[in-house]
Amino acid sequence: MEKRTFGGIEPQFAEKDAAKVWLQSIPFDGTSTWGKGADKGFEAFLDATENMELYDIETDSEVYQQGIYLLDDFPKFKTAEEMFEAVYETTQKLLGENKFLTFMGGEHSVSIGIIKAFYEHFENLTVLQIDAHADQRSEYHGTPYNHACAVYDAGQNANLIQVGIRSMDIAEKENMNYDKTFFAHEMHGNTDWMQQSLDLMTDNVYITFDLDAFDPSIMPATGTPEPGGLDWYTTLNYLKEVFKNKNVVGFDIVELAPIQGFKAPQFLVAKLFYKMLSYKFS
Repeated sequence: MEKRTFGGIEPQFAEKDAAKVWLQSIPFDGTSTWGKGADKGFEAFLDATENMELYDIETDSEVYQQGIYLLDDFPKFKTAEEMFEAVYETTQKLLGENKFLTFMGGEHSVSIGIIKAFYEHFENLTVLQIDAHADQRSEYHGTPYNHACAVYDAGQNANLIQVGIRSMDIAEKENMNYDKTFFAHEMHGNTDWMQQSLDLMTDNVYITFDLDAFDPSIMPATGTPEPGGLDWYTTLNYLKEVFKNKNVVGFDIVELAPIQGFKAPQFLVAKLFYKMLSYKFS
């Protein structure tokens, strides 16, 4: 059986050694507490890429020509702890390969091991979390590897900046740095937060993008859709500034839980992934 490629691109743009971009899927959905299905997100995303135009008008580029290689899927994990260890160890190895590493969840807990490997590899790393939820519990339901704990470790060990937050538990307040948190209700109607957040970033930035950062009107296919989220062009304008002004060293996109018979959300994710690559390499 011939190996699938991102966007159905020709094999010469999908070769492991030549490709500048590697994409690792982590189809884990073991701790989500409401909407399920994030483990099905990658296949839906991949289907959408095969129906997407690969020329980007805004950047006048075809970034797939940089090469995009799909790494092999992980096996199914029995526990969140097992998933964390495997993702952490694999990411450590991948960081030695001199590729631009991208990851697709799965629920947000998959990011914990990725981020740990990145902040250990890159000194003084900024982790930019774009998300509806604070995800700053030290543990939840008996484990520190729950999706509700996705950036707690990052907040303890890296320069964590949180953007789009509009849902949290009161217990998370003590773990959050309010000077580096941009709440959705404060962001609404202005763009000052973009430069303010950029000013807080170090040179190297890792982006963890939870799709529930978007408003449910354009991204309903996620575990816990929260009203009052980001729109498409605000998000792209912000990402463009981050990529232009900082050295983005990698990113993950998580929490796509496909809705049967409704393909728009995975097409949005395909475009988002491709836009982020276009901003990186244009």
